[in-house]
Amino acid sequence: MSGKRRHQRSHRHMKHAVSRSMRAELQFPVSRVDRLLREDREDHYFQRLSWSTPVFLAGVLEYLTANILELAGQEAYNHQKVLITPEHVQTVMDSNHLSHLFKGDTNPQVDGMPSLRK
Repeated sequence: MSGKRRHQRSHRHMKHAVSRSMRAELQFPVSRVDRLLREDREDHYFQRLSWSTPVFLAGVLEYLTANILELAGQEAYNHQKVLITPEHVQTVMDSNHLSHLFKGDTNPQVDGMPSLRK
């Protein structure tokens, strides 16, 4: 090799972009929570939020959703059903320990939610 260096190409691959949800090992979209927190609002409270606020909030939402769905699944199993129906979710939401979380809810009924038959 008469004094010339051979330029070997590095076999390193470029790093792939990793979402904040993947970094936090969450299923809920952290970026969407962040966008919804920072949307144009009259009061600019979002300027006071930390960078970790959307990650924490997405984790809390995921935890609550997982628990509600787990209890609704158990309710469906108790009624010998395979699928979780809105009635099962409503039964779980009306239970004692979860009703305290949502008793101050301003929108207790979603527009698309069918009325329950009793």
